[in-house]
Amino acid sequence: MSVLTNNIDLYLRAFGTTIQLFFFSAIGSLVLGTFLAMLRVSPVPVLRAAATTYVTLLRNTPLTLVFFFFLFAYPLLKILQLEPFPAAAVALTLYTSAFICEVVRSGINTVPVGQAEASRALGLTFSQMLSNVVLPQAVRSVVPPLVSTLIALLKNTTIAAGFSVAEAGSISYSLSEQGEDLLAGLAWVAVFFVVLVIPLTLLQRSLEKRWSVAR
Repeated sequence: MSVLTNNIDLYLRAFGTTIQLFFFSAIGSLVLGTFLAMLRVSPVPVLRAAATTYVTLLRNTPLTLVFFFFLFAYPLLKILQLEPFPAAAVALTLYTSAFICEVVRSGINTVPVGQAEASRALGLTFSQMLSNVVLPQAVRSVVPPLVSTLIALLKNTTIAAGFSVAEAGSISYSLSEQGEDLLAGLAWVAVFFVVLVIPLTLLQRSLEKRWSVAR
């Protein structure tokens, strides 16, 4: 307990940064992932191919390598210059959006084809059909894997510690420098992560219960 009380400011600052990094990355990946899913089911072959290429490339690239490109390779090549925090947020967004895309696309595929055909028969455009008819039903069916992906994103934020972002993953470095008990310190890190995951789990259960009743 003394490790926590002696370093409470360190834990609060680090997890504050983690929460911010998760928030911006989650919003960005949900928006981009949903957009990519729409492209994946688009009737335009070029758009489908572009989205498929993006998803295949990002899903099969280690997240550490994505971080490396944004924080080291691109600045060195003078392609893109970002501070560590926004660079980490962009890397997490681009990486996670590929997984969000597949989750949303799987939900879209669960919606009966007849509903899409009926929407088109009523004169709705492709984007109107997706946003008003298909996506609302698709999201309801993919709440558990969607929340699981966000939980994975929350844990993936710790990789940013290796790229000069002072978040939860960097706590061990500071404790080591101060000669604190690392095992106890990392145990408290795990406890804090459990506390952060609980609201996401409760949100998942609440949405499942509400939408199951609605159906």
